[in-house]
Amino acid sequence: MTHRFAAPLLAAILALPAAAMDLTELTDAERAQFRAEVRSYLLENPEVIMEAVDALREREAAQQAQADIDLVSVNAEAIFNDGYSWVGGNPEGDITLVEFLDYRCGYCKKAHDEVAKLLETDGNIRLIVKEFPILGDQSVLASRFAVAVKQLAGGDSYKALNDALMVFKGDITLASLRRLATTFGLDSDAIEAHMDSDAVTQEIADTRALAQRLQITGTPTFVMKDELLRGYLPFDQMQALIAEKRG
Repeated sequence: MTHRFAAPLLAAILALPAAAMDLTELTDAERAQFRAEVRSYLLENPEVIMEAVDALREREAAQQAQADIDLVSVNAEAIFNDGYSWVGGNPEGDITLVEFLDYRCGYCKKAHDEVAKLLETDGNIRLIVKEFPILGDQSVLASRFAVAVKQLAGGDSYKALNDALMVFKGDITLASLRRLATTFGLDSDAIEAHMDSDAVTQEIADTRALAQRLQITGTPTFVMKDELLRGYLPFDQMQALIAEKRG
């Protein structure tokens, strides 16, 4: 096998799917020669390797995006209409933005301001907040307290506490949570008594189960219409995505 034949053959093989690359019909000598030609070709044209890597990454990204769309579709009812998650913004908005958050997550705190700005500048967004405490005992404590507030005192009180926890600095303790509750005129004794109730436990467990089905492992994670957005996104990118979803 000469070099002038090896390069075109290599190009043809690289263009084939992996399952079609069958070199078993070559003799041992031809196979060894071909491998040498491949090595020589790649050393002379290293950009081919980067092109192949880029193509693979693009293919994997497309496959992941489609897999996420499928996950959202299968779990749509639990994502958008679970009956217990707090709903804000415009409840009749044409775009629903769902956020899985943790009060100890720095990027969640950063995203909180971006989401607030988004709701202020766009009056047609429905926001759903899902408590997903994954960063330790303090996260769980804060979420249990927040869910207890929502269940006992309603959505407005939950929103006020949610905002406060997102700007809170320092350790989250029962004492600090009680102080926050008192600030908003809430019955901290009743809330504390309700924190470990079956109702609070079930809500957090259901959200964890949903996150597991959606393969969510970090916060913040957003769902926008049919798409999973894993990680923090700045305001302008979120705004552009919303415009794209509206088409």
